[in-house]
Amino acid sequence: MPTKTIDRRDFIKTTAAAGLALGAGSRDAGARASNELRVALIGAGNQGLVLVESCQKIPNIRITALCDIWAEYQQKYVSNRLSTYGHTHNTYIDYEEMLDNEKDRLDAVIVATPDFWHAAHAIACLKAGLHVYCEKEMATNPEDARRIVRAARESGKLLQVGHQRRSNPRYLFCYQKLLREAMLLGRITTANGQWNRSRQDLRTMPARYAMSPETLEKYGYRSMQQFLNWRWYRGLGGGPIVDLGSHQIDIFNWFVGARPSSIVASGGTDYYNRETHEWYDNVMALFEYPTPGGTVRAFYQTLTTNNFGGYYEVFLGDQGSLEISESGARAKVYRDIANAPDWGSWVKQGLLLAPEEEPEPQPQAQLDVRESVAPPSYALPIQLLKPYHQPHLENFFDAIRGKAKLTCPGEVGFETAVTVLKVNEAVEANRPVLFKPQDFEL
Repeated sequence: MPTKTIDRRDFIKTTAAAGLALGAGSRDAGARASNELRVALIGAGNQGLVLVESCQKIPNIRITALCDIWAEYQQKYVSNRLSTYGHTHNTYIDYEEMLDNEKDRLDAVIVATPDFWHAAHAIACLKAGLHVYCEKEMATNPEDARRIVRAARESGKLLQVGHQRRSNPRYLFCYQKLLREAMLLGRITTANGQWNRSRQDLRTMPARYAMSPETLEKYGYRSMQQFLNWRWYRGLGGGPIVDLGSHQIDIFNWFVGARPSSIVASGGTDYYNRETHEWYDNVMALFEYPTPGGTVRAFYQTLTTNNFGGYYEVFLGDQGSLEISESGARAKVYRDIANAPDWGSWVKQGLLLAPEEEPEPQPQAQLDVRESVAPPSYALPIQLLKPYHQPHLENFFDAIRGKAKLTCPGEVGFETAVTVLKVNEAVEANRPVLFKPQDFEL
């Protein structure tokens, strides 16, 4: 049966993700007949370019300022791309100079710099009276993430954290319709997820493009190698568990509906050179979530030497299982035919697509005692037909205009940061690590 496509705008109207913002919209933007928002980008690396590509698909968004310290390469490349898209803009190396010159002409700033710069950039923009879209992870330590949220509260401006699955219509549909309203899985008991990635060499660049040692030092880098591969260095990023895992561990928190109480983790730099890869190249973590229905255990792994299985999340309950992925390659619900009621009514209501032929229950005598009948799978009736980050940016811009609530405000991003950053701590401790209530306090 062909997949039925539900338009995101129609779906969002029926979910809690829609609604009126709490008086945080841009006064200046609302007065413009064109409804145009003027946006700056700080950080023109790979992620900054991804966000630019999504922004150019959104009507009435103009990127009018661009800031990046690597003027001869990153800044120039993205600047040329903006010009191609018709975005007249000014370029800067220093973010403070950009804010001094541009803040009165801007509505918002997208912060897509390395993690260790997020706090300085986001807080400065909020204090300048601008709404902020801050890429994940919010910071390299919980205290800096906490400072960003406090700055947003003090400024009265919006802070969206870049966990883009929170605005993905497929994830919103599963959370609101399948897990909360229909409760298809029954009591969720377990979750697991992974992001496995193939081996990659360190990024390099011809010497003619290198920044001067003085510029690198000024902005916190010891070398071009460190600048190009900052995710692997302590103090600059958090390694693969933060870079990759934070997206999916955020979904654990969201779908389970709780904060974790403890974590056990194992990992190491077992493949790469420890002088160039200061963070672990593999991590396996087990979270424990206390919920009103009972304990939920969630396992997560990230590997950087083999991409088998790619990336996905799975939630298992006593009546069914949900398999989901941002890519859409895995997006199905499986009914436990031994314990779940018939799901035909959900198919009729359009929450699920009709399954492939459902297996006939086998007489117990024909099954080995270790076997279970394969569960029927149901596809989801909703797709994401846009770049992954576009709905999250649209939500941010709609919230500025007073047309929506943020799907990942700073408070949510902070809880995820606390959860994810604790993983590396648990690896180093080599023992169970507890989350204290004050860890999540702002």
